[in-house]
Amino acid sequence: VAVIMHCFSMPGRLDECLAEGWWISFAGNVTYPKAQDLAEAAERVPDDRLLVETDAPYLTPQVVRKERNQPAYVAHTAKFVAERRGVSYGELERVVAHNGAGLFGW
Repeated sequence: VAVIMHCFSMPGRLDECLAEGWWISFAGNVTYPKAQDLAEAAERVPDDRLLVETDAPYLTPQVVRKERNQPAYVAHTAKFVAERRGVSYGELERVVAHNGAGLFGW
């Protein structure tokens, strides 16, 4: 049974979650200026445990924060996570698509 840490918000417990083999999924809150510890956690998650999500209608990414969240906005979260990890958006997209396919059987 896979465990996904939905809207991951416990950066201080990241190592514990990874040690359990859990998946770490980041939502728009990772993009908030005051969430630097969460952004740093997004840098540290191994590729094979990383997911991004929209969590619509909540946790709208910072660049569209005044709007109601929608599934298309996950691209803003993914772009932010890619930048923090020092990879291209395309590379991050490949990683999370591969993880989603394996995890959810897409």
